[in-house]
Amino acid sequence: MIKDLLKEVAGKMDRAVDVLVEDLRGIRTGRASPGLVERVAVEYYGSMTPLNQLATISAPEPRMLAIRPWESTMIAPIEKAILKSELGLTPISDGKLIRLVIPRLSEERRNDLIKVVRRRIEEAKVAIRNGRREAIDDLREFENEKMISEDDFFHGRDDIQELTDEYIKKLDEIGERKEEEIREV
Repeated sequence: MIKDLLKEVAGKMDRAVDVLVEDLRGIRTGRASPGLVERVAVEYYGSMTPLNQLATISAPEPRMLAIRPWESTMIAPIEKAILKSELGLTPISDGKLIRLVIPRLSEERRNDLIKVVRRRIEEAKVAIRNGRREAIDDLREFENEKMISEDDFFHGRDDIQELTDEYIKKLDEIGERKEEEIREV
């Protein structure tokens, strides 16, 4: 019973880490990465569709992205979506290909991005801690219903705390790597 609960909590914590990693992929580091624009929502036949489902995105140079839409009619909507996004990039189109030049980040912008990364890391930590709290509440309920002993409750609580510490450490490492990427000139 406790092992099932631990598996369930680990699954929730894994999802929190995955959401964070996906979220951080969209934060600009001064280097061209297709992950920067993959999730930009483009209007496609009346519905909002992620850019990676409408075009091939590549990084032919360290500071440039190339976007080749599968339909030439999508060039204007893609350009419009990129301009609307908070990326601060200006698309350059030749009718078949959209180029995005990634400018160098100023020191002030780097510091702003690091603050954003830290805020997202903290949000992920809150999600992990919420998972811990819910799991401990479930354990307490098991104990109150005499499904587990008091000793099992304390052992389970310690296991959940170890798992939480492990995931918090993982989040800190992810955050440190992203901050290094942003600081890289």
